[in-house]
Amino acid sequence: MFKKSRETLKSKKASILKKQPVGIVWLKRDIRSQDHEPLFKAEKAGMPYRIIYIFEPSLMAHPDTSLRHLQFNYHAILALNKTLAPFQRQVEVFYGEAVEVFEYLSTVFSLQTIFSYRESGTQISWQRDKKVQSFCQRQRITWQESQRDGILRGIKNRVDWSKQWHLQMHTPVLRNTYTVINQIPLEHPFVLPEKLLGLLQAYPKQYQPAGEQNAWRYLQSFTQQRGFNYQKHISKPAESRTSCSRLSPYLAWGNISIKQAFQYIGTHPNGTKNSRAFSAMLTRLHWHCHFIQKFEVECRYETECINTGYELLAHAKNEDFIKAWKTGTTGFPLIDACMRAVEQTGWINFRMRAMVVSFLTLNLDQDWREGTYHLARQFLDYEPGIHYPQFQMQAGTAGINTVRLYNPVKNSQEHDPEGRFIKKWLPELANVPVAHIHEPWKMTLLEQNFCGVLIGEDYPLPIVDLQESARMARDKIWAHRKHPAVEKDKKRLLQTHVNAR
Repeated sequence: MFKKSRETLKSKKASILKKQPVGIVWLKRDIRSQDHEPLFKAEKAGMPYRIIYIFEPSLMAHPDTSLRHLQFNYHAILALNKTLAPFQRQVEVFYGEAVEVFEYLSTVFSLQTIFSYRESGTQISWQRDKKVQSFCQRQRITWQESQRDGILRGIKNRVDWSKQWHLQMHTPVLRNTYTVINQIPLEHPFVLPEKLLGLLQAYPKQYQPAGEQNAWRYLQSFTQQRGFNYQKHISKPAESRTSCSRLSPYLAWGNISIKQAFQYIGTHPNGTKNSRAFSAMLTRLHWHCHFIQKFEVECRYETECINTGYELLAHAKNEDFIKAWKTGTTGFPLIDACMRAVEQTGWINFRMRAMVVSFLTLNLDQDWREGTYHLARQFLDYEPGIHYPQFQMQAGTAGINTVRLYNPVKNSQEHDPEGRFIKKWLPELANVPVAHIHEPWKMTLLEQNFCGVLIGEDYPLPIVDLQESARMARDKIWAHRKHPAVEKDKKRLLQTHVNAR
Protein backbone atom coordinates (compact mmCIF):
# COMPACT_ATOMS: atom_id res chain seq x y z
CA MET A 1 0.00 0.00 0.00
CA PHE A 2 2.96 2.26 0.39
CA LYS A 3 4.49 1.42 -2.98
CA LYS A 4 3.66 4.61 -4.91
CA SER A 5 4.43 6.99 -2.08
CA ARG A 6 7.67 5.16 -1.36
CA GLU A 7 8.84 5.55 -4.92
CA THR A 8 7.99 9.24 -4.98
CA LEU A 9 9.79 9.93 -1.71
CA LYS A 10 12.78 7.84 -2.70
CA SER A 11 13.12 9.80 -5.92
CA LYS A 12 12.69 13.13 -4.15
CA LYS A 13 15.40 12.48 -1.60
CA ALA A 14 17.73 10.30 -3.65
CA SER A 15 20.24 13.02 -4.41
CA ILE A 16 20.73 13.75 -0.72
CA LEU A 17 20.10 10.55 1.14
CA LYS A 18 20.41 7.64 -1.27
CA LYS A 19 22.77 5.04 0.08
CA GLN A 20 24.25 7.33 2.69
CA PRO A 21 25.86 4.96 5.25
CA VAL A 22 23.99 5.31 8.53
CA GLY A 23 23.29 3.61 11.81
CA ILE A 24 19.83 3.40 13.37
CA VAL A 25 19.11 3.69 17.08
CA TRP A 26 15.81 1.89 17.61
CA LEU A 27 14.06 3.06 20.79
CA LYS A 28 11.58 0.74 22.47
CA ARG A 29 11.24 0.75 26.27
CA ASP A 30 14.14 3.19 26.64
CA ILE A 31 12.94 6.70 25.81
CA ARG A 32 15.66 8.82 27.47
CA SER A 33 18.84 10.69 26.64
CA GLN A 34 21.14 9.55 29.47
CA ASP A 35 22.54 6.21 30.62
CA HIS A 36 21.60 4.94 27.19
CA GLU A 37 24.07 2.42 25.79
CA PRO A 38 22.70 2.15 22.21
CA LEU A 39 22.88 5.94 21.80
CA PHE A 40 26.37 5.89 23.35
CA LYS A 41 27.52 3.20 20.90
CA ALA A 42 26.00 5.05 17.96
CA GLU A 43 27.92 8.21 18.87
CA LYS A 44 31.16 6.24 19.16
CA ALA A 45 30.65 4.38 15.87
CA GLY A 46 31.86 7.34 13.83
CA MET A 47 29.05 7.36 11.27
CA PRO A 48 25.81 9.35 10.94
CA TYR A 49 22.90 7.80 12.78
CA ARG A 50 19.20 8.36 13.13
CA ILE A 51 16.98 7.74 16.14
CA ILE A 52 13.64 6.10 15.48
CA TYR A 53 10.58 4.92 17.37
CA ILE A 54 8.05 2.62 15.71
CA PHE A 55 4.37 2.47 16.62
CA GLU A 56 3.75 -1.09 15.48
CA PRO A 57 0.12 -1.92 14.56
CA SER A 58 0.47 -5.58 15.51
CA LEU A 59 1.79 -4.73 18.97
CA MET A 60 -0.78 -1.97 19.37
CA ALA A 61 -3.56 -4.47 18.58
CA HIS A 62 -2.26 -7.00 21.14
CA PRO A 63 -4.71 -7.21 24.08
CA ASP A 64 -2.13 -5.99 26.60
CA THR A 65 -1.82 -2.54 24.99
CA SER A 66 -4.00 0.49 25.68
CA LEU A 67 -4.16 4.07 24.47
CA ARG A 68 -2.67 5.34 27.75
CA HIS A 69 0.56 3.39 27.04
CA LEU A 70 0.81 4.86 23.56
CA GLN A 71 0.06 8.37 24.81
CA PHE A 72 2.72 8.11 27.50
CA ASN A 73 5.35 7.03 24.98
CA TYR A 74 4.36 9.67 22.44
CA HIS A 75 4.71 12.44 25.00
CA ALA A 76 7.98 10.96 26.29
CA ILE A 77 9.25 11.21 22.70
CA LEU A 78 8.15 14.86 22.48
CA ALA A 79 10.05 15.55 25.70
CA LEU A 80 13.15 13.73 24.42
CA ASN A 81 13.04 15.77 21.21
CA LYS A 82 13.27 18.96 23.26
CA THR A 83 16.41 17.57 24.91
CA LEU A 84 17.88 16.65 21.52
CA ALA A 85 16.90 19.89 19.78
CA PRO A 86 20.16 21.80 20.63
CA PHE A 87 22.04 19.05 18.77
CA GLN A 88 19.71 19.34 15.76
CA ARG A 89 18.56 15.77 16.33
CA GLN A 90 15.16 14.24 16.89
CA VAL A 91 13.38 10.94 17.29
CA GLU A 92 11.73 10.10 13.99
CA VAL A 93 8.38 8.39 14.47
CA PHE A 94 7.13 5.60 12.21
CA TYR A 95 3.78 3.82 12.06
CA GLY A 96 4.21 0.33 10.65
CA GLU A 97 5.64 -3.10 11.32
CA ALA A 98 9.30 -3.07 12.35
CA VAL A 99 10.58 -5.23 9.48
CA GLU A 100 8.62 -3.15 6.97
CA VAL A 101 10.18 0.04 8.36
CA PHE A 102 13.70 -1.37 8.27
CA GLU A 103 13.18 -2.67 4.74
CA TYR A 104 12.23 0.85 3.68
CA LEU A 105 15.19 2.42 5.48
CA SER A 106 17.54 -0.03 3.79
CA THR A 107 16.34 1.24 0.41
CA VAL A 108 16.96 4.87 1.35
CA PHE A 109 20.26 4.44 3.18
CA SER A 110 23.19 2.09 3.27
CA LEU A 111 22.06 0.70 6.58
CA GLN A 112 25.11 -0.50 8.52
CA THR A 113 24.08 -1.09 12.14
CA ILE A 114 20.95 -1.14 14.26
CA PHE A 115 21.53 -0.22 17.90
CA SER A 116 18.91 -1.12 20.50
CA TYR A 117 18.30 -2.58 23.93
CA ARG A 118 17.17 -6.16 24.32
CA GLU A 119 13.51 -6.23 25.20
CA SER A 120 12.15 -8.76 27.71
CA GLY A 121 8.79 -8.54 26.03
CA THR A 122 5.71 -10.58 25.33
CA GLN A 123 5.56 -13.46 22.90
CA ILE A 124 4.49 -11.17 20.06
CA SER A 125 7.51 -8.87 20.56
CA TRP A 126 9.77 -11.92 20.68
CA GLN A 127 8.41 -13.02 17.31
CA ARG A 128 8.90 -9.48 15.98
CA ASP A 129 12.53 -9.54 17.07
CA LYS A 130 13.09 -12.87 15.32
CA LYS A 131 11.81 -11.34 12.07
CA VAL A 132 14.09 -8.32 12.49
CA GLN A 133 17.04 -10.62 13.17
CA SER A 134 16.32 -12.60 10.01
CA PHE A 135 16.08 -9.37 8.03
CA CYS A 136 19.45 -8.19 9.39
CA GLN A 137 21.08 -11.48 8.50
CA ARG A 138 19.72 -11.36 4.94
CA GLN A 139 20.85 -7.77 4.47
CA ARG A 140 24.16 -8.25 6.31
CA ILE A 141 23.23 -5.54 8.80
CA THR A 142 24.75 -5.68 12.27
CA TRP A 143 22.22 -5.57 15.10
CA GLN A 144 23.93 -4.57 18.35
CA GLU A 145 21.62 -5.29 21.28
CA SER A 146 22.60 -3.93 24.70
CA GLN A 147 21.80 -5.52 28.03
CA ARG A 148 18.98 -3.82 29.88
CA ASP A 149 18.95 -3.15 33.63
CA GLY A 150 21.12 -6.12 34.55
CA ILE A 151 18.79 -8.58 32.81
CA LEU A 152 20.73 -11.48 31.32
CA ARG A 153 19.73 -13.35 28.17
CA GLY A 154 20.32 -17.06 27.78
CA ILE A 155 20.88 -18.03 31.42
CA LYS A 156 19.44 -21.35 32.62
CA ASN A 157 19.40 -20.67 36.37
CA ARG A 158 19.97 -17.97 38.98
CA VAL A 159 23.43 -18.99 40.14
CA ASP A 160 25.22 -15.72 41.01
CA TRP A 161 22.52 -13.64 39.31
CA SER A 162 21.97 -11.31 42.28
CA LYS A 163 25.72 -10.82 42.66
CA GLN A 164 26.06 -9.93 38.98
CA TRP A 165 23.08 -7.59 39.16
CA HIS A 166 24.52 -5.66 42.08
CA LEU A 167 27.88 -5.40 40.33
CA GLN A 168 26.11 -3.98 37.28
CA MET A 169 24.22 -1.46 39.43
CA HIS A 170 27.52 -0.15 40.80
CA THR A 171 29.20 0.41 37.43
CA PRO A 172 29.29 4.05 36.32
CA VAL A 173 26.20 5.56 34.77
CA LEU A 174 26.80 6.35 31.09
CA ARG A 175 27.13 10.05 30.37
CA ASN A 176 25.70 10.46 26.90
CA THR A 177 27.01 13.28 24.74
CA TYR A 178 25.78 14.27 21.32
CA THR A 179 27.47 15.77 18.31
CA VAL A 180 25.70 18.64 16.62
CA ILE A 181 24.55 17.62 13.17
CA ASN A 182 22.35 19.40 10.66
CA GLN A 183 20.23 16.35 9.96
CA ILE A 184 17.63 16.56 7.21
CA PRO A 185 14.30 15.22 8.51
CA LEU A 186 13.36 12.06 6.68
CA GLU A 187 10.08 12.17 4.80
CA HIS A 188 8.58 8.71 4.69
CA PRO A 189 5.26 6.97 4.07
CA PHE A 190 5.00 5.52 7.58
CA VAL A 191 3.26 8.55 9.08
CA LEU A 192 0.87 8.29 12.00
CA PRO A 193 -2.79 8.26 10.89
CA GLU A 194 -4.44 11.59 11.62
CA LYS A 195 -7.03 10.09 13.97
CA LEU A 196 -4.38 8.20 15.95
CA LEU A 197 -2.17 11.29 16.13
CA GLY A 198 -5.05 13.27 17.62
CA LEU A 199 -5.59 10.60 20.26
CA LEU A 200 -1.89 10.46 21.13
CA GLN A 201 -1.69 14.21 21.53
CA ALA A 202 -4.65 14.33 23.96
CA TYR A 203 -2.86 13.09 27.07
CA PRO A 204 -5.20 13.04 30.12
CA LYS A 205 -4.11 15.10 33.13
CA GLN A 206 -5.05 12.36 35.62
CA TYR A 207 -2.08 10.26 34.44
CA GLN A 208 1.48 10.91 35.55
CA PRO A 209 3.23 13.20 33.08
CA ALA A 210 5.59 11.44 30.68
CA GLY A 211 9.25 11.99 29.93
CA GLU A 212 12.76 12.00 31.29
CA GLN A 213 12.50 15.36 33.10
CA ASN A 214 9.38 14.24 34.94
CA ALA A 215 11.08 10.99 35.92
CA TRP A 216 13.84 12.98 37.60
CA ARG A 217 11.33 15.32 39.20
CA TYR A 218 9.59 12.38 40.86
CA LEU A 219 12.90 10.81 41.90
CA GLN A 220 14.14 14.04 43.44
CA SER A 221 10.93 14.72 45.34
CA PHE A 222 10.99 11.15 46.67
CA THR A 223 14.50 11.50 48.08
CA GLN A 224 13.94 15.03 49.34
CA GLN A 225 10.66 14.49 51.17
CA ARG A 226 8.06 12.04 49.89
CA GLY A 227 10.11 8.93 50.63
CA PHE A 228 10.47 9.65 54.34
CA ASN A 229 7.17 7.83 54.96
CA TYR A 230 7.76 5.15 52.33
CA GLN A 231 7.70 2.16 54.65
CA LYS A 232 4.93 3.57 56.81
CA HIS A 233 2.58 4.22 53.89
CA ILE A 234 3.60 1.66 51.28
CA SER A 235 0.51 -0.52 51.83
CA LYS A 236 -2.02 2.28 52.33
CA PRO A 237 -4.14 2.89 49.23
CA ALA A 238 -4.41 6.67 49.71
CA GLU A 239 -1.14 7.68 51.38
CA SER A 240 0.98 5.49 49.10
CA ARG A 241 0.01 7.69 46.16
CA THR A 242 2.40 10.32 47.49
CA SER A 243 4.79 8.36 49.75
CA CYS A 244 5.74 5.72 47.19
CA SER A 245 8.38 6.65 44.63
CA ARG A 246 5.89 6.67 41.73
CA LEU A 247 8.85 5.88 39.45
CA SER A 248 7.17 2.79 38.02
CA PRO A 249 5.89 4.24 34.70
CA TYR A 250 9.25 5.89 34.05
CA LEU A 251 11.10 2.64 34.75
CA ALA A 252 8.60 0.61 32.72
CA TRP A 253 8.99 2.77 29.60
CA GLY A 254 12.65 3.61 30.14
CA ASN A 255 12.43 7.35 30.84
CA ILE A 256 14.99 6.59 33.54
CA SER A 257 17.15 3.50 34.03
CA ILE A 258 17.19 1.20 37.03
CA LYS A 259 20.86 2.04 37.54
CA GLN A 260 20.20 5.79 37.56
CA ALA A 261 17.52 5.39 40.23
CA PHE A 262 19.58 2.89 42.23
CA GLN A 263 22.67 5.08 42.38
CA TYR A 264 20.77 8.32 43.00
CA ILE A 265 18.84 6.87 45.95
CA GLY A 266 21.79 4.87 47.24
CA THR A 267 24.09 7.91 47.43
CA HIS A 268 21.60 10.59 48.40
CA PRO A 269 22.54 12.48 51.62
CA ASN A 270 19.04 11.98 53.04
CA GLY A 271 19.72 8.26 53.09
CA THR A 272 21.67 8.61 56.35
CA LYS A 273 18.60 9.70 58.29
CA ASN A 274 16.13 7.61 56.29
CA SER A 275 18.23 4.50 55.81
CA ARG A 276 15.41 1.99 56.32
CA ALA A 277 13.10 3.66 53.82
CA PHE A 278 15.80 4.16 51.22
CA SER A 279 17.14 0.65 51.70
CA ALA A 280 13.63 -0.72 51.20
CA MET A 281 13.36 1.21 47.95
CA LEU A 282 16.68 -0.17 46.71
CA THR A 283 15.44 -3.67 47.53
CA ARG A 284 12.35 -2.87 45.47
CA LEU A 285 14.49 -2.04 42.46
CA HIS A 286 16.25 -5.41 42.81
CA TRP A 287 12.86 -7.11 43.13
CA HIS A 288 11.77 -5.28 39.95
CA CYS A 289 14.59 -6.83 37.91
CA HIS A 290 14.25 -10.21 39.60
CA PHE A 291 10.80 -10.66 38.10
CA ILE A 292 11.78 -9.33 34.69
CA GLN A 293 14.56 -11.91 34.66
CA LYS A 294 11.93 -14.62 35.25
CA PHE A 295 10.04 -13.39 32.21
CA GLU A 296 13.21 -13.12 30.14
CA VAL A 297 13.82 -16.83 30.72
CA GLU A 298 10.19 -17.92 30.21
CA CYS A 299 7.90 -15.47 28.44
CA ARG A 300 5.15 -18.10 28.40
CA TYR A 301 4.20 -16.60 31.78
CA GLU A 302 1.95 -14.43 29.63
CA THR A 303 -0.41 -17.17 28.49
CA GLU A 304 0.39 -20.46 30.25
CA CYS A 305 0.49 -21.62 33.84
CA ILE A 306 4.20 -21.50 34.53
CA ASN A 307 3.74 -24.63 36.62
CA THR A 308 2.07 -26.81 34.03
CA GLY A 309 0.38 -28.83 36.75
CA TYR A 310 -2.05 -25.96 37.33
CA GLU A 311 -3.47 -26.32 33.81
CA LEU A 312 -5.29 -29.29 35.35
CA LEU A 313 -7.05 -27.06 37.92
CA ALA A 314 -10.53 -26.31 36.57
CA HIS A 315 -12.35 -22.97 36.91
CA ALA A 316 -16.00 -22.37 36.00
CA LYS A 317 -16.01 -19.12 34.04
CA ASN A 318 -18.53 -16.63 35.42
CA GLU A 319 -19.02 -13.63 33.13
CA ASP A 320 -20.99 -11.72 35.76
CA PHE A 321 -18.17 -12.08 38.29
CA ILE A 322 -15.55 -10.96 35.75
CA LYS A 323 -17.62 -7.94 34.69
CA ALA A 324 -18.24 -6.89 38.31
CA TRP A 325 -14.52 -7.16 39.06
CA LYS A 326 -13.50 -5.14 36.01
CA THR A 327 -16.06 -2.39 36.62
CA GLY A 328 -15.60 -2.09 40.38
CA THR A 329 -19.07 -3.33 41.29
CA THR A 330 -18.31 -6.41 43.42
CA GLY A 331 -19.93 -5.03 46.59
CA PHE A 332 -16.60 -5.01 48.44
CA PRO A 333 -15.67 -1.32 48.79
CA LEU A 334 -11.88 -1.58 48.78
CA ILE A 335 -11.84 -3.91 45.76
CA ASP A 336 -14.20 -1.61 43.86
CA ALA A 337 -12.34 1.57 44.84
CA CYS A 338 -9.06 0.07 43.62
CA MET A 339 -10.51 -1.03 40.29
CA ARG A 340 -12.05 2.39 39.66
CA ALA A 341 -8.90 4.23 40.78
CA VAL A 342 -6.65 2.26 38.45
CA GLU A 343 -9.09 2.72 35.57
CA GLN A 344 -9.03 6.49 36.03
CA THR A 345 -5.41 7.10 37.04
CA GLY A 346 -3.41 4.07 35.89
CA TRP A 347 -1.93 3.33 39.32
CA ILE A 348 -2.58 1.59 42.63
CA ASN A 349 0.04 0.35 45.07
CA PHE A 350 1.48 -3.15 45.10
CA ARG A 351 -0.60 -4.49 48.00
CA MET A 352 -3.81 -3.36 46.35
CA ARG A 353 -2.72 -4.98 43.06
CA ALA A 354 -2.06 -8.25 44.85
CA MET A 355 -5.42 -8.00 46.62
CA VAL A 356 -7.54 -7.48 43.49
CA VAL A 357 -5.77 -10.37 41.72
CA SER A 358 -6.23 -12.58 44.77
CA PHE A 359 -9.92 -11.69 44.86
CA LEU A 360 -10.45 -12.52 41.17
CA THR A 361 -8.55 -15.78 41.12
CA LEU A 362 -9.27 -17.14 44.60
CA ASN A 363 -12.47 -15.64 46.04
CA LEU A 364 -14.21 -15.53 42.63
CA ASP A 365 -12.44 -18.72 41.46
CA GLN A 366 -11.70 -17.39 37.98
CA ASP A 367 -8.81 -18.37 35.74
CA TRP A 368 -5.99 -15.84 36.10
CA ARG A 369 -6.03 -15.27 32.34
CA GLU A 370 -9.43 -13.60 32.68
CA GLY A 371 -7.77 -10.62 34.32
CA THR A 372 -4.21 -10.27 33.05
CA TYR A 373 -4.82 -8.30 29.89
CA HIS A 374 -7.45 -6.09 31.52
CA LEU A 375 -5.07 -4.90 34.23
CA ALA A 376 -2.18 -4.71 31.76
CA ARG A 377 -4.22 -2.15 29.82
CA GLN A 378 -5.14 -0.26 32.99
CA PHE A 379 -1.63 0.01 34.46
CA LEU A 380 0.20 3.04 33.11
CA ASP A 381 3.36 1.35 34.40
CA TYR A 382 2.68 -1.94 32.64
CA GLU A 383 5.89 -3.94 32.52
CA PRO A 384 5.35 -7.47 31.11
CA GLY A 385 8.27 -8.92 33.04
CA ILE A 386 6.66 -7.96 36.34
CA HIS A 387 3.01 -8.17 35.41
CA TYR A 388 2.65 -11.80 34.37
CA PRO A 389 4.96 -13.50 36.91
CA GLN A 390 3.36 -11.45 39.68
CA PHE A 391 -0.14 -12.25 38.47
CA GLN A 392 0.58 -15.95 38.55
CA MET A 393 2.30 -15.71 41.93
CA GLN A 394 -0.79 -14.08 43.44
CA ALA A 395 -3.07 -16.59 41.70
CA GLY A 396 -1.02 -19.44 43.18
CA THR A 397 -0.20 -21.07 39.84
CA ALA A 398 3.58 -21.07 40.34
CA GLY A 399 3.42 -23.60 43.14
CA ILE A 400 6.67 -22.40 44.72
CA ASN A 401 5.41 -19.60 46.98
CA THR A 402 2.88 -19.25 49.77
CA VAL A 403 -0.59 -18.53 48.41
CA ARG A 404 -2.02 -15.42 50.06
CA LEU A 405 -5.68 -14.56 50.30
CA TYR A 406 -6.10 -10.84 50.87
CA ASN A 407 -9.24 -10.23 52.90
CA PRO A 408 -10.58 -6.95 51.42
CA VAL A 409 -12.53 -6.05 54.56
CA LYS A 410 -9.55 -6.61 56.86
CA ASN A 411 -7.26 -4.70 54.47
CA SER A 412 -9.76 -1.88 54.29
CA GLN A 413 -9.98 -1.64 58.07
CA GLU A 414 -6.20 -1.72 58.48
CA HIS A 415 -5.05 0.45 55.59
CA ASP A 416 -8.00 2.77 54.96
CA PRO A 417 -9.55 2.91 58.45
CA GLU A 418 -11.56 6.10 57.87
CA GLY A 419 -12.56 5.08 54.36
CA ARG A 420 -11.02 8.14 52.71
CA PHE A 421 -9.77 6.18 49.71
CA ILE A 422 -13.06 4.31 49.41
CA LYS A 423 -15.16 7.46 49.53
CA LYS A 424 -12.98 9.22 46.98
CA TRP A 425 -13.49 6.52 44.36
CA LEU A 426 -16.96 5.33 45.38
CA PRO A 427 -18.94 8.59 45.71
CA GLU A 428 -22.15 6.62 46.23
CA LEU A 429 -20.74 5.69 49.67
CA ALA A 430 -19.63 9.23 50.55
CA ASN A 431 -22.12 9.61 53.40
CA VAL A 432 -21.67 6.15 54.91
CA PRO A 433 -20.25 6.42 58.46
CA VAL A 434 -16.83 4.96 59.26
CA ALA A 435 -18.47 2.23 61.32
CA HIS A 436 -20.05 0.78 58.17
CA ILE A 437 -17.81 1.94 55.31
CA HIS A 438 -15.91 -1.36 55.15
CA GLU A 439 -19.06 -3.52 55.20
CA PRO A 440 -21.94 -1.31 54.03
CA TRP A 441 -24.24 -4.29 53.47
CA LYS A 442 -24.51 -4.65 57.25
CA MET A 443 -26.35 -1.34 57.59
CA THR A 444 -30.04 -1.45 58.44
CA LEU A 445 -32.52 -0.09 55.91
CA LEU A 446 -33.02 2.92 58.17
CA GLU A 447 -29.28 3.59 58.24
CA GLN A 448 -29.10 3.22 54.44
CA ASN A 449 -31.89 5.75 53.94
CA PHE A 450 -30.16 8.14 56.33
CA CYS A 451 -26.92 7.87 54.29
CA GLY A 452 -28.72 8.25 50.98
CA VAL A 453 -27.58 4.90 49.57
CA LEU A 454 -29.57 1.70 49.13
CA ILE A 455 -27.35 -1.36 49.16
CA GLY A 456 -28.40 -3.59 46.28
CA GLU A 457 -29.58 -0.61 44.21
CA ASP A 458 -27.20 2.37 44.50
CA TYR A 459 -24.29 0.14 45.44
CA PRO A 460 -24.23 -3.64 44.94
CA LEU A 461 -24.49 -6.34 47.54
CA PRO A 462 -21.38 -8.55 47.80
CA ILE A 463 -21.29 -10.97 44.89
CA VAL A 464 -19.82 -13.76 47.03
CA ASP A 465 -19.70 -14.74 50.67
CA LEU A 466 -16.22 -13.65 51.70
CA GLN A 467 -15.56 -16.29 54.35
CA GLU A 468 -17.05 -19.18 52.41
CA SER A 469 -15.28 -18.26 49.16
CA ALA A 470 -11.96 -17.97 51.01
CA ARG A 471 -12.48 -21.38 52.64
CA MET A 472 -13.28 -23.01 49.30
CA ALA A 473 -10.27 -21.35 47.67
CA ARG A 474 -7.91 -22.58 50.39
CA ASP A 475 -9.23 -26.11 50.11
CA LYS A 476 -8.98 -26.08 46.31
CA ILE A 477 -5.56 -24.50 45.86
CA TRP A 478 -3.88 -26.32 48.74
CA ALA A 479 -5.23 -29.69 47.69
CA HIS A 480 -3.95 -29.18 44.16
CA ARG A 481 -0.44 -28.28 45.36
CA LYS A 482 -0.06 -31.97 46.19
CA HIS A 483 -0.82 -33.09 42.63
CA PRO A 484 2.11 -35.06 41.16
CA ALA A 485 2.23 -32.80 38.07
CA VAL A 486 2.55 -29.73 40.31
CA GLU A 487 5.26 -31.31 42.44
CA LYS A 488 7.22 -32.33 39.36
CA ASP A 489 7.25 -28.85 37.80
CA LYS A 490 7.90 -27.21 41.16
CA LYS A 491 11.38 -28.76 41.25
CA ARG A 492 12.17 -27.35 37.79
CA LEU A 493 10.95 -23.86 38.75
CA LEU A 494 13.00 -23.82 41.94
CA GLN A 495 16.14 -24.78 40.01
CA THR A 496 15.50 -22.16 37.32
CA HIS A 497 14.13 -19.11 39.11
CA VAL A 498 15.22 -19.13 42.74
CA ASN A 499 18.43 -17.25 43.50
CA ALA A 500 21.18 -19.71 44.36
CA ARG A 501 23.37 -17.00 45.82
